[in-house]
Amino acid sequence: MAERINRPSAPRIVVIGGGTGQSTILRGLKNVSPSITAIVSVADNGGGSGVLRQELGMPPPGDVRNCLQALANTEPTMEALLAYRFKEGTLKGQSFGNLFLAALNDMCGSFDEAVSRMSDVLAITGRVLPVTNADVQLIADFDDGSTVVGECEIAEYKRGEQRRIRRVYLSPERPAAIPGCLEAIARADLILLGPGSLYTSVIPNLLVDGIARAIHDSDAAKVYVMNLMTQDGETEGFTACDHVKALFDHGGEGLFDHCLINNKPIPPAALELYRREGAAPIAVDVTALARMGVRAEFAPVADHTRGGLVRHDPAALAEAVIDLYRRISPTRIY
Repeated sequence: MAERINRPSAPRIVVIGGGTGQSTILRGLKNVSPSITAIVSVADNGGGSGVLRQELGMPPPGDVRNCLQALANTEPTMEALLAYRFKEGTLKGQSFGNLFLAALNDMCGSFDEAVSRMSDVLAITGRVLPVTNADVQLIADFDDGSTVVGECEIAEYKRGEQRRIRRVYLSPERPAAIPGCLEAIARADLILLGPGSLYTSVIPNLLVDGIARAIHDSDAAKVYVMNLMTQDGETEGFTACDHVKALFDHGGEGLFDHCLINNKPIPPAALELYRREGAAPIAVDVTALARMGVRAEFAPVADHTRGGLVRHDPAALAEAVIDLYRRISPTRIY
């Protein structure tokens, strides 16, 4: 694991995304910089988060809660408590952490203030910010002419079919960003997009008013952390160039100019498990990426030791990110 660094010269890092990929990278990064801001999508409408969203009219807490847990500096019992899911009754499947955040949301009157209060309770490293307080729905237009509303519904409509998502957008369109998100991007030394579900975790942040423009205007080093595998119900058959094109289509060309890609071999047994689900490693054409203005950067950041699942290794990913930052920002002190 990378040595924890607390000196003032550690880079100010902004991580933009959602889902399990974002919390994974945060677990590694909190050991290399105390100056981390996680900007989290609030478009989720499934699972326990979806229930709370529907019943309480609040933004979905799940992805935010995962990021808070990843950056928390608490006893193991508290972390286990936040992740605990009820097994019976009307709360079956709901996590205690989601309920904790829902209670704070009711007490505070705004979701970002509730997240701030929970951050204090957990003594997190850095900050976690929902990208907006607005009650947004994700909408997708498909290349077969269909329009589907809702993150879960989009994945279900796409799963197992050859149709592709043409574009996604929010309702209401261009909701206001939390001011702290724009401020963090403006002050950042390093901006990371991903890893995470392309259309339902990363891109929704770019659709919030001011976020994409703030990234373009920033003089920070900007890196897209490529997913390890394609995703059933979202990016089947996508190459690295397809991922980059989708991000540029929604956030503007030149949104970033580096892409961090895994080069650690994945065992055949793991590949076979993913193949049965319609997923595969993402094909990379370095020359084609260069024509798009994106430099491919490779590092061994995959972990396949957890029951055959292929995930990013938090420590290896953090180390690769910092190594890349040092190389592409040689004039910055670190």
